Amino acid sequence: MTISITALGGPTAIIELGGLRLLTDPAFDAPRDYPIGPDRKLTKTAPTALTPDEVEPIDAVLLSHDQHPDNLDEAGRAFLGRVPLVLTTVAGAERIGATPVPLWEHHDIPRPGGRTLRVTRVPALHGPEGAEPVTGEVAGFVLTADDLPTVYVSGDNASLDVVREVKERFPAIDVAVLFAGAARTPLFDGALLTLDSAGAAEATRILGARHAVPLHFDSWAHFTEGGDVLAKAFAEAGLSDRLTLLAPGDTAEL
Repeated sequence: MTISITALGGPTAIIELGGLRLLTDPAFDAPRDYPIGPDRKLTKTAPTALTPDEVEPIDAVLLSHDQHPDNLDEAGRAFLGRVPLVLTTVAGAERIGATPVPLWEHHDIPRPGGRTLRVTRVPALHGPEGAEPVTGEVAGFVLTADDLPTVYVSGDNASLDVVREVKERFPAIDVAVLFAGAARTPLFDGALLTLDSAGAAEATRILGARHAVPLHFDSWAHFTEGGDVLAKAFAEAGLSDRLTLLAPGDTAEL
């Protein structure tokens, strides 16, 4: 059984697994600036590879968080109303009317043929230790079924300790979808808000993942490390054979 991943730009991707089409962090707006506070903004630098009409049908959205426009923008919010299921944090679900998944709990999605895909909510730390009161609650997800590869979707996570927690609960991760890009803003004096490239390689090693598919490293100005740095970091870690780098619009079958 294979998994198909289509990168759309930033953290947005289609994951096809077990007869289901899942979408991560929908952001479909045209390139623009987003004011996010006094003298602060996020800038989208490239269009999303597919439009909402082109990505349909989607069975469920895996939304790491709703607080930031690079993870859920205006067009992405509108798209949520066209999807039968949106899984996210408890706090986020209250804000946007989605289905909450408390930490370490799960939601089972029916699959064609009568089986299910289990989506377990795992932690994510969007910044340095102590960041959550400022950046807010963020979800990662692990997707499991007896007949499918196990998939980890990190969400906006900067902590390798969090990755180790996931490994303890899920010893056999086949595919790691890692939000990378070394996101930085003036928040926390420019500390990492997501994994940098070396961290993504180390997360792959910790998880023992056979495949690593980075997202969240292009199409936004606050992502400070791109595909070239990811390739170099995985090479230096001796993990180039596990890395699948996708440009927006590209699809990998794993």
